[in-house]
Amino acid sequence: MKHRIVVLGAGYAGAYAAGNLARRLSPADAEITVVNAVPDFVQRLRLHQLAAGREIAAPRLADVFAGTGIRLRVARVTAVDPERRVVAVADAGGGGELGYDTLLYALGSRGAVGGVPGAAEHAFDVAARPSALRLRDRLDGLPQGGRVVMVGDGLTGIETATEIAEARPGLAVTLVARGELGARLSAGARDHLRRACDRLGVTVLEHTGVRAVEATRVLCDDGTALASEATVWTGGFAVDPIAATGGLDVAENGRIVVDRAMRSVSHPDVHAIGDSAHAIGDNGRPMPMSCASAGSTGRQAVEAIVGRLTGRKAADAKLAYSFHHISLGRRDAILQTVDDQGRAKPVFIGGRKAARIKAGIVTMSLWGTSHPTFGLPKRKHRVTTAPDATAGKTAAHPEGGHVAA
Repeated sequence: MKHRIVVLGAGYAGAYAAGNLARRLSPADAEITVVNAVPDFVQRLRLHQLAAGREIAAPRLADVFAGTGIRLRVARVTAVDPERRVVAVADAGGGGELGYDTLLYALGSRGAVGGVPGAAEHAFDVAARPSALRLRDRLDGLPQGGRVVMVGDGLTGIETATEIAEARPGLAVTLVARGELGARLSAGARDHLRRACDRLGVTVLEHTGVRAVEATRVLCDDGTALASEATVWTGGFAVDPIAATGGLDVAENGRIVVDRAMRSVSHPDVHAIGDSAHAIGDNGRPMPMSCASAGSTGRQAVEAIVGRLTGRKAADAKLAYSFHHISLGRRDAILQTVDDQGRAKPVFIGGRKAARIKAGIVTMSLWGTSHPTFGLPKRKHRVTTAPDATAGKTAAHPEGGHVAA
């Protein structure tokens, strides 16, 4: 009986972790299944570019996992039952249940509208490939001078506003910021950002809240009505309530509460990574929802799972957020380093150099995910523990083999 590892989600975190587990664990002992709602790998880091009109590759997951022994199930996760150790899925064939011994939860996040009336009905987002393509279709249909209102001045909002303004100079782009534009950046980086917005013709409204979104306008807290043929909501991210509904301990925002090994504090057979995990970083603060967090939490979970199943000491991956990286169109960007508390350091890199660095990071993220078994030790470790079918615990085989207890 093989140890069944089920990975939910094949984004940056899930695909990376699944590939690493496949490379390090012997297929004689471990069976790895990845469940993903779509058959392709989505480059979420580049969805704002997709929306603006660029063609962004979406590698087929079957090709990504070819030769790894990973089983791919294209299906939507509908429920998790950690007491029974099963996952419910829905697909074209009707779906069913998948049993697991170890669950790696990496379902990521989606755009959050924050309860603002009309936002869900009338606004677009770039948190998923289908929604980014819908926005692109809308932009394609706008006339010269068409008005685009971007609500939210986080990294995604800034990147999307500047990308659309550069790619479609005939449109009028407005960025609505609740506070000061680039408040998380150093003074020099904020100045660079303002100059970039001016150069690209992005109108910035600072210290402006939004109380409602309508089909053709955005209503601000101060009574201002902004005409808009395409409203884009980038006001934050939220996670699916599947984990909470299934009985896993979650934080207030619905992310699974994990320990240093990315293991659920309520159900030790479950690990969570990426945006799905409420993980405390080395600075004592929750890790932010970001690609960088996906990498570090994924590495830690892989180390913990391999260590637990093979009896090896698990290494501690660094859990730190080191910089903000913001693209400002194709030829400009900001690389802002931060201290261990997430505060901007005075020095930043801007312009073409930062844009080249950002492009390199994005390229390597795709390459590393698309080649999950490259550069890792070829030796596959044998599993030395197996699930106890009656007690849900693990038992060690005295000779290092894999047996049911």
